[in-house]
Amino acid sequence: QLQLVESGGGLVQPGGSLRLSCAPSGFTLNWYAIAWFRQAPGKEREGVSCISSSGSSTAYADSVKGRFTISIDNAENTVYLQMNSLKPEDTAIYYCAQSKYYNSCHTYTANQYRYWGQGTQVTVSS
Repeated sequence: QLQLVESGGGLVQPGGSLRLSCAPSGFTLNWYAIAWFRQAPGKEREGVSCISSSGSSTAYADSVKGRFTISIDNAENTVYLQMNSLKPEDTAIYYCAQSKYYNSCHTYTANQYRYWGQGTQVTVSS
């Protein structure tokens, strides 16, 4: 089964950092953009960040701009999300997914993404 596997979540204090990883199972990260989403309890899933397969194009939600950095390592076939200055409101399950159609970051519409993983829990609390 083709899917993306997220890892790296955990419990961290406010102001702390985590690095999430997103690796594919059964395919390579070519041709289509990869995005990170998150879903907090009782809230809708939201797009957090996105990167093209070459890494030349990135995008961030306003809520994480300046604190999160997305990157891709094509040699390791992995996308990373470096999260700094974490806040309690960043608490959520984080998912990655691959765009079905585009190698650019102009939409976070969930049904235009595929190969969703199980997610990784990020909890920011003192």
